Amino acid sequence: MRPEVLYPLFTPARALPGVGSKIAEAIERLCGSRVVDLLWHLPSAIIDRRYAPAVARARPGRVATLTVTVRRHDPPARARQPYKVQCEDGTSALVLVFFNARPDYLQRVLPVGETRIVSGTVEHYADQIQMTHPDHVVPEAERDSVLTVEPVYPLTAGVSARVMTKVAGAALDRAPDLEEWLDPAYQKRMEWPAWREALERAHSPQSEADLAPTAPARARLAFDELLANQLALALMRRRQRRVAGRSVKSAGRLADMTTAALGFRLTEVQSRALEEILADMAQETRMLRLLQGDVGSGKTVVALLAMLHAVESGAQAALMAPTEILARQHHATIAPLAAAAGIDVVLLTGREKGKARETALAGLADGTSAIVVGTHALFQADVAFRDLALAVIDEQHRFGVHQRLTLAAKGQAADVLVMTATPIPRTLMLTAYGDMEVSKLTEKPPGRRPVDTRVLPVERMADVVAAAGRGIEAGAKVYWVCPLVEESEAVDVAAAEERFRHLDAIFPGRVGLVHGRMKGAEKDSAVARFAEGPTDILVATTVIEVGVDVPAATVMVIEHAERFGLAQLHQLRGRIGRGTRPSTCLLLYAPPLTDMARARLAILRETEDGFRIAEEDLRLRGAGELLGTRQSGLPDFRLADLSEHGELLAAARDDSRLILERDPDLTGSRGKALRTLLHLFERDAAVRYLRSG
Repeated sequence: MRPEVLYPLFTPARALPGVGSKIAEAIERLCGSRVVDLLWHLPSAIIDRRYAPAVARARPGRVATLTVTVRRHDPPARARQPYKVQCEDGTSALVLVFFNARPDYLQRVLPVGETRIVSGTVEHYADQIQMTHPDHVVPEAERDSVLTVEPVYPLTAGVSARVMTKVAGAALDRAPDLEEWLDPAYQKRMEWPAWREALERAHSPQSEADLAPTAPARARLAFDELLANQLALALMRRRQRRVAGRSVKSAGRLADMTTAALGFRLTEVQSRALEEILADMAQETRMLRLLQGDVGSGKTVVALLAMLHAVESGAQAALMAPTEILARQHHATIAPLAAAAGIDVVLLTGREKGKARETALAGLADGTSAIVVGTHALFQADVAFRDLALAVIDEQHRFGVHQRLTLAAKGQAADVLVMTATPIPRTLMLTAYGDMEVSKLTEKPPGRRPVDTRVLPVERMADVVAAAGRGIEAGAKVYWVCPLVEESEAVDVAAAEERFRHLDAIFPGRVGLVHGRMKGAEKDSAVARFAEGPTDILVATTVIEVGVDVPAATVMVIEHAERFGLAQLHQLRGRIGRGTRPSTCLLLYAPPLTDMARARLAILRETEDGFRIAEEDLRLRGAGELLGTRQSGLPDFRLADLSEHGELLAAARDDSRLILERDPDLTGSRGKALRTLLHLFERDAAVRYLRSG
């Protein structure tokens, strides 16, 4: 149950004074429907109205607060002309300009002969000093109320700046004083205010410096959010370790047979990662480990060898992939390797129907099928295992954190191995995977050639087409990736279809097409014709980013590369360089490039190190975009910015470990305050782990 002291923060925003149903709907679109959402919606700029010169000395382009006497009103002579109010202060005249004005309203707020305080941007126009549509017009007695620094909030249609400021103030009035959850010595060292004071200061910045992520008030609120995240993950990890597991061990005979069939030796890092995984599986507690490796670093082989150890111990193993293309690719890769050890690998996706599906399900239920590869279809209720001991989940960020344990629940205390080919910066690793042990593959298997990456303007398209023609005549296969158009898969597909028609006219019968709107069987067929058959150029949208393995493909053309994120470009480039022949990646861009796009393309030219690329991507773009939108499985931080608050994240992680060492059930005075913190940031599930032990 949420503590009573937090009830006012989790009431609907429409309960605040002045918030009707239309404003409530707009606020919900902007930041969320509850009072607490308004507290986390911080100003992004300020307007300083403390500059109050005489009119004659008011500098053009600045916001100024001026004290003037109203001399006369000049209504427009014709429609569409402005309404003007003539004022002065003894040093100079000031003309107030209003378009589409209501004369009765202006005569009421600006009566002739009266002194008024006006605040807005000063302009010089035709030898006159002007102010168009002042932001404030008040009597002289209210001067001090205008001479302030105003916060500027991010807005949306239906919410004006004035309304947003008023509503945020009403939300702040609801914020209670909460017991301090910070370590007193750390708080003192960082010179951070108390929680409620931090909120007030963050919502009423007095200078540009107060808007910085490192400003004391904002840094404190960011740390609170990171501490809630890290404490919740630490509790989740502790619970995972307490849940009774099973010890899975084998002599490794099946794994040895498969290793002998590989045709190459495992790299040192592959061997080390496998040792770490097998050590976890041998424990009596459940494994939850992340196998992180760059494109083509050999994760699948490591996972297969771990699965064979589970099978040799008398149990079953499952590998789940996020897409049908990737599931079929994995099946095609591991089935022959497992066959070398005498093990048959079953495939189960949404496309297996009727008799084939029934046979697969029966084999899993009675245990005659030891290894299965599939998609989300493995989650379905009718999929039952006789004894699932190891669940391998590939491309974790496509599933979301909450799905990690669903497949594992199909078995009795099954171990979970998560794989990702997306190198993840350390800060994101701690926030998204802090409950997991991590193994990293930092080398490519033997024989992999570096990819020659070149950056060209799109005007050289004809040269690129000619180079592709020379490549396919020499036996190469070419990927041609079409522009990424944000928000519109339909436009992506149209661009791909247009490029397909263009290339097909030049190389008839040798060009294929694959995109996200094709049915699974069509996609598989297009990829198969590219891998083994007549197709030499495969035009594609980013559907090929993961899971397509064609060693003969040695050329990658990416149109409008400036529109893609760094990690995505790196993933796409990883589709080539998989055989022994030299490979080339051509990044076509449309000038002029933004500074960020230029930096991204330069980094890709410099390095193929996915881990360095990921860190640069975080630095350039921030965490929100890094793994691609809301589906990333990343926590949705409102106050913390991982590209700015990396040091605070490390401190939050250390603090959460120390907290649970000293007060594992959070029953002490600080522990109770930390429970409130977990509820405040909606990590309620972690509090339930405390109760359930």
